[in-house]
Amino acid sequence: MVQQDVCTMASQNASGDEQMQLIQVDPVRRNISLALTQIFVWPFIYLIFLMLLIFSKKETFRTETRYILFGHSLLVDLIFLCLTDFVVLLSYNLVLLPLHFCIPICMLTEAVAVSAPLTIGAMCVERYVAICMPLRHHAISTSRRAMMVILMIWILSSINPFVDMFILISTASREYMSQLTHCHYEIMIPDKIRHFARGLLYIVGLVAILIVEVFCYVMIYLAARAASGDKKSALKGQRTISLHILQLFLCTAEVMCPYIEAVVMEYDIHSYLTVRFINFLAFSITSRAVSPLVYGFRDEKFFAAMAYYIRCKNNVILSDTDKLT
Repeated sequence: MVQQDVCTMASQNASGDEQMQLIQVDPVRRNISLALTQIFVWPFIYLIFLMLLIFSKKETFRTETRYILFGHSLLVDLIFLCLTDFVVLLSYNLVLLPLHFCIPICMLTEAVAVSAPLTIGAMCVERYVAICMPLRHHAISTSRRAMMVILMIWILSSINPFVDMFILISTASREYMSQLTHCHYEIMIPDKIRHFARGLLYIVGLVAILIVEVFCYVMIYLAARAASGDKKSALKGQRTISLHILQLFLCTAEVMCPYIEAVVMEYDIHSYLTVRFINFLAFSITSRAVSPLVYGFRDEKFFAAMAYYIRCKNNVILSDTDKLT
């Protein structure tokens, strides 16, 4: 009976059984899952917001290429987490929205999701230039070029959502466009062929970025072995790119999860709900938490600025408390 209710609830969506929902029919389990999601997501949102605030306050970070790309990485991760959490809140509370209202949310979520690995690749290339071409680094890595790279990232990441939107508007029926649904990107690509092509295209892009990162890692490794090179800086660059590669693997796993979950759903809907929830926390959220760990805590300059900001803020709070007492 419960399984039938789940299937009925899924069929109320615009794309039916193709939508990957994070919904438990049991109210108790649904509330527990919702609470765990908020406990898991909001510390990362707070941490990323704090780092963006520190980035905006220090002029040095706004003029150096590596920090500009890092700030952009934080921004897209913050947007992704906020939009994803908004969708999860609606889904767990069984709130359906008009499809035309969901389309901008889905497009923006898709754009920032694609921007994340592209930004990772740009950051790796910047480290490669800094370590392997130190004399040309300041000429190549300028703040103006960093902004141009960010603009190109947004253009590339927005192509697919806009194409899918135009295809949907031109081919979908009026009944499809007027119904209520959950805000998942699958509503924009109801055809199975397009859904498969989207996943394949995304994986090809991730493989291309991975090739670039491996190339940068190997070149930095060779620079670390060179006697005349700055071994400390090179070894630190190696570790940074290693963490970037880990983040890219998490992004790849996030893309593969819906296909694995679709197979699990064919056998048992309860197992599907559990696997979907675990994958969401392990890959969709964790992959966005790696960036703050890579630069926020490992970069000495940024970590010092963050510690200074937190210490000053605590001192202000303590001084205000002393005045009240």
